[in-house]
Amino acid sequence: MSENENNTPLPADTDTSLPRENWEKKLMEQEHTALFSDAQEKPAEAAPDKAEAETADAKKPHSGRGLWAFLLLLTFTVSACCGLYLTVKPVPACENEKPAVQETEEQEESASAKLAGALAKSKSSKPGIAWIKVRGIIAQDNSSGPFSRPTGAGAIAKKIRDAADDKNVKAIVLDINSPGGTVASVQNIYGELLKAKENGKKIVALFRDVAASGGFYIAMAADKIVAEPGTITGSVGVIMQTSNVEGLFDKIGVKVMPITSGKYKDMGSAYRPMTDAEKAILQDMVNDTYTQFFAAVKAGRPDVTPENLTEYTDGRVFTGQRAFNLGFIDKLGGEEEARLLAGELAGLKDPKIINQRPSDGLRELIFSFGSSMENQSLAKQLQSLATPSVSYLWVN
Repeated sequence: MSENENNTPLPADTDTSLPRENWEKKLMEQEHTALFSDAQEKPAEAAPDKAEAETADAKKPHSGRGLWAFLLLLTFTVSACCGLYLTVKPVPACENEKPAVQETEEQEESASAKLAGALAKSKSSKPGIAWIKVRGIIAQDNSSGPFSRPTGAGAIAKKIRDAADDKNVKAIVLDINSPGGTVASVQNIYGELLKAKENGKKIVALFRDVAASGGFYIAMAADKIVAEPGTITGSVGVIMQTSNVEGLFDKIGVKVMPITSGKYKDMGSAYRPMTDAEKAILQDMVNDTYTQFFAAVKAGRPDVTPENLTEYTDGRVFTGQRAFNLGFIDKLGGEEEARLLAGELAGLKDPKIINQRPSDGLRELIFSFGSSMENQSLAKQLQSLATPSVSYLWVN
């Protein structure tokens, strides 16, 4: 082949044979088309990945809730099967097992045997004396609250009855520290003491700081009386107190207008002055009540001379030493002397004190607090102010 044929130029490309300006323009259009195609392909490729991620995220919580629901359902099913199995499972009979009726009867017999043993033990215990305290003003207890306990004359009378019914109690020591109380309440305790004496109980009264008026009255049922030399006692008499708030009500503009069925129905009213006729009626009632007091003192202290009995039953108070000199008490001393004297009367050498009911410290504290709060209420104070009462009470 000749040299000329080898040096022959190849045919020129039609694109490259275009003018320079057209060639550059076409090149730029191709580059722009390529960039636009890449941009459209990338979102299309990313879309599936994003959808897959969202699907996975949506499946995660649903799969967790489904697992917990499955576990709960499984637990419920197992529990139901166990309960059903235990319900229908036959219980094997035991040869030593006793019927329920027989077991109940044996329990009742055991309880009866224990009770009988306790009673036998109580009967076989050593005899002793009952110590009953009388504190404060003697009156019926009107407390009705849930945290109040009976502490009035009714409760004291019940203790005396319980002691009188107890075969182990051979004597009663009545521990008195009281200025007296209402007539009916004092006479209630006095009557129970007389019944206890009829039941064979010996009674010793012990005077503490004060044993006056109604406190002195109930001691007249005792076989013997013990007091300290400095004890305040006596005050044999009756008192009826009324109040008049008419002047106070006039100042504050209050006027009470009672409507009665008779002219003496509001006798002793605190809202008007008392007439002479009303005073005479009330005085007669007080004198009659005093006669009952005087009769009790005369019967209980037969060794007192008529002169001393008349002179020292005019309402005056006197010491334990004076009462001993006059014969109103039998012995000077305190609780030990009273205990030994009670044992001597009952034929006991070293008498033990029999508690009728053991005290419960917390319970007594709560109940005594409730009773004191109720007794100090405004309603109680107003009632005591508006209602006059006849009392064997020493007041100063």
